Amino acid sequence: MNKLIKVFLAILVTTFTLSNVALANKELPKKTRILFIFDCSGSMLATWESDTRMNNAKKVFIEMIDSLKSNKNLEIALRCYGHQYDKVFQNCKDTKLEVPFSPKSFELVKAKVKTLVPRGNTPIAYSLEQSANDFPNDPNARNVIILITDGLESCNGDPCALSFALQKNKIFLKPFIIGLGVDDDWGKAFDCMGQFFEAKTVNQYKNILGKIIGQTVNTTTVSIKLQDLYDKPTETNVDVTFVNNVTGEAVYDFEHYLDGNGNPDTLVVDGVISYDVIVNTIPAVIKRNVYLEGGKHNIIEVKCPQGTLNVNFEGGANDYKNLNAIVKQTDSSNTLHNYKVGVKSKFIVGAYDIEVLTLPRLIFKDVQINQSQTTTIKIPQPGVFSIPISTAGWGSLFQVMPNTGEHKWIYEFDNNSKVLMPMQPGDYKIVFRAKGSKGAIHTDVQYFTIKPGATTMIKLYNK
Repeated sequence: MNKLIKVFLAILVTTFTLSNVALANKELPKKTRILFIFDCSGSMLATWESDTRMNNAKKVFIEMIDSLKSNKNLEIALRCYGHQYDKVFQNCKDTKLEVPFSPKSFELVKAKVKTLVPRGNTPIAYSLEQSANDFPNDPNARNVIILITDGLESCNGDPCALSFALQKNKIFLKPFIIGLGVDDDWGKAFDCMGQFFEAKTVNQYKNILGKIIGQTVNTTTVSIKLQDLYDKPTETNVDVTFVNNVTGEAVYDFEHYLDGNGNPDTLVVDGVISYDVIVNTIPAVIKRNVYLEGGKHNIIEVKCPQGTLNVNFEGGANDYKNLNAIVKQTDSSNTLHNYKVGVKSKFIVGAYDIEVLTLPRLIFKDVQINQSQTTTIKIPQPGVFSIPISTAGWGSLFQVMPNTGEHKWIYEFDNNSKVLMPMQPGDYKIVFRAKGSKGAIHTDVQYFTIKPGATTMIKLYNK
């Protein structure tokens, strides 16, 4: 058996022990369709090692086709460009689906590739555009493109924009591009289009093509190691999202798990897509541009050290219901989290400013959250402020600040003075004018004190 075919067969029969393997939230389609887009432009006649680029590309490609025929869940098709018109005609629509998808297309693709003769231009963008019609309308299949080329776009098209649009519309997954005998700057032109591989030698081309096929048709698994401050994979029980970093679509969501030995479980994912991995801690930690090694087991490490915040009342019970606090990262004006007082919550290690929505509000600056520790903030027990008789009018409450005597506005009456509400201990004053009063001279000003656990009752105009 040919040595190259043996290599491909070895890739294709790679298996995994699935005793501790689970699908990451979404089952992969069983059917895979690969559209090969083959460059037949005039430059493929250039010498590459002992033969032309075209002949070497065809030889390796045909051997690869032989290794795929036994895969019952795979269909292939062939589109070519630059093979129908000589370059002198500058035909930028010279592309054609030569062999459509079918279960029996393998031999047809082989036969067609043998006849290909390089002639014309390199209309990559237009070929991609036309490829949208090449895939059957089948939501239960994975659509993959493998482009084999020795040149850049020559027809003023924008392959990157087209590739992005077609991926966004779920026509195909992120394309693979193999550059034959490439220049060093090709990566910049092709990285935005898909996953680009340089093949400067024929042997590199063989290995790359085998790697891509393995990545496409074999099982790809991942384990997520969530690391603490000391790089130990001890963090767990947090939601993790795999986002397609081209389309922005959330592909997988799962709650992270560690077994009894402290090992993360193994998940089956699509090895063709590149991801942004979001660990939904507070705040979220994002690992961008994660490329998996398809057909193999991958370990993704994300550093997300956490500690616990516990904001609660002195003595436990209180008169507040559903009291919240606003949490911001220190030196940031953006609200990070709406925290429920009395509930222990984990945060990424760091410094935070916490504003508890009591009356008046309590602000704690530069609160430190430390690895695997609980930071506790105790709120004084409130008292209760009461005005039992309703009086229509206008007024406000002010906090009388200790030491300075400054009066700080904290509350406005809404045309009705009747209230019964918890307030923090301290000194206050009420300023109120009844609706029917004739002039500001009838404003009622009273000072009072709120004590923990006690009710303070005010009667307006009770001199």
